[in-house]
Amino acid sequence: MVGPQYDFLANPLGAVRSTFDSAIASGSDPSSFNGRDWGALDLFRHFLFDQSQLSQVPVLTPTTIRYVKPNTLVRFRGMIQDMLGNEFYVGAYKDGSVWRTNKFMDVSQYPIVSSADMRIWERRLLYCVPVPGLNPWAEISSEAFGNQSMDWTSEQREKRRRADDESSDMPVCGDEVQGSPNTKKLREGEDPSTASQSRGPVPEIASCSTSLAALDGNSPRCLVKIYDSPESELKLNDIFEFVGIVTSDPELQEDNEDSDLSNGFCEDPLHHFPPNKVPRFHCFIHRKLAVQDFLQNNPIVEPKPDLVKSIREALLRHLSAVLGNDDVAAHFMLLHLLSKVHARVDALAVGKLSVNFTCFSKETVSIFGNQLNLAVKNLVPFSHCIPLTVEYLNTASLAPKKNYDTNRLETGILQLAEGSHLIVDETKLEAGTLNSVGVENARLLKNLMELQKVEYDFKYYKMEMTTDVQLLVLSEGKSNILPADVIVPFRPSATNCSEAVAAETLEAWRWYLATVRQLPHCIESDMQKVVENDLVAARQADRSLKPEDLSRWLTMGRLMSLSFGETSLSLEHWQMVKELERLRRERLK
Repeated sequence: MVGPQYDFLANPLGAVRSTFDSAIASGSDPSSFNGRDWGALDLFRHFLFDQSQLSQVPVLTPTTIRYVKPNTLVRFRGMIQDMLGNEFYVGAYKDGSVWRTNKFMDVSQYPIVSSADMRIWERRLLYCVPVPGLNPWAEISSEAFGNQSMDWTSEQREKRRRADDESSDMPVCGDEVQGSPNTKKLREGEDPSTASQSRGPVPEIASCSTSLAALDGNSPRCLVKIYDSPESELKLNDIFEFVGIVTSDPELQEDNEDSDLSNGFCEDPLHHFPPNKVPRFHCFIHRKLAVQDFLQNNPIVEPKPDLVKSIREALLRHLSAVLGNDDVAAHFMLLHLLSKVHARVDALAVGKLSVNFTCFSKETVSIFGNQLNLAVKNLVPFSHCIPLTVEYLNTASLAPKKNYDTNRLETGILQLAEGSHLIVDETKLEAGTLNSVGVENARLLKNLMELQKVEYDFKYYKMEMTTDVQLLVLSEGKSNILPADVIVPFRPSATNCSEAVAAETLEAWRWYLATVRQLPHCIESDMQKVVENDLVAARQADRSLKPEDLSRWLTMGRLMSLSFGETSLSLEHWQMVKELERLRRERLK
């Protein structure tokens, strides 16, 4: 028997309502669907993943948002910047003798006559923003959707022309039902029976011919509404791809502008997120994204040692050219780009490898610093550069702060996604006096480098949030503000060494960095004895060595193995680490 056919892209709510009707017809109680799917999401998973249709779903970007029709299926990639708690809404209600659902909607399609025939459900509210520092190559191209949208625009223009010839009393789209109660009315305690003054049946919401072009701002920020998911699945600063619908309900804007909440029992959590600036995104399916998900042409290739070794050699030559043929600095740069926090033991973030390149001046940083910054931008999906000065430290908002007047978490420069890269240019730092803000910012940067933690300021208390940011410092002498894991004096021997790199080569390097840093790693028992003996001998030969130095050697050994695509430390790679460390220490003398 052939089941019903759904237009998942153009009319996703049709599938939601149809499966709801089927579930009710089979005898299910509407109350049982609070926090539970009734079969609609299984259909979408089958369509998106089993039938590999995810690529057909347009992505919400500053370009595409002008063409997207409300209530059609779209994707949105963003970082969870703030978590606004939960929202109660009318999930199901009776329209005469028929049960209807408001799930994945802000405004009900039909009038709600009696509050006795309502079922109150709950959904989570997340404020999501484009990933901070997202580099252009990691953005999803919107060209294909732009061409498709031109066809849609012509089609909708013709529809509007036909509609003008018909009765002007006909509602244009289903989300323009006058007096339909929305969740805001419910939060204020208004009886939905008095708020509903509908003009009768309306067409399917998906037939709405408007777009989201009237939205203010360039970067799409969304208030994402999450259904049926445990809270532990979505965390602050995680990057997600959400699949769902964007709503455009004029009623929400009117309520936001006209209502006075000052006399209410509590502030509406959405009051400071007007729909014309922050569209509502009702999420059907979400998945957490990693660095690999931002590779444009991500091949499903096993990282075999021979393949990895050839890519490694080419990347190392490129980094050496960028750094003026300084091979030692290039090797440390490669290990740095592969580093990540893979474990935490007490306050120690295991696996990080922050680097401080010294011997930079204002002149050399304008050449090699700019080249290095550009190289990093071309290799990693999220990167930032901070030009550190006394004025910057005294004025910058580095830590996120809670604003209790708006009940919002105001972002800070250090609210970054996992896997971000941060270059701090200290060559512009001159003598001066730090005010209280500057002292606090210097402490925040120090904690980020040492502990991979950022303190969030909640006014009455501070909360440490763990992070995983690769930090690179460029300075004249050893940085006094940012104590890096390893100090490498920079010794370039040439300028203008770097050459143009083919797009295919860049894609191979990005795949290499994203893939090998995720490989598992171990040290076999026989190598453990070799490493232990070498560490003991080194400590006896140089009493100035600290436990942190020995721990760093182990981290470098792990990263050296991974750089070759190996998952266990070999004697050859351990010897390479020791030689690299010897060359570095010679430069420090």
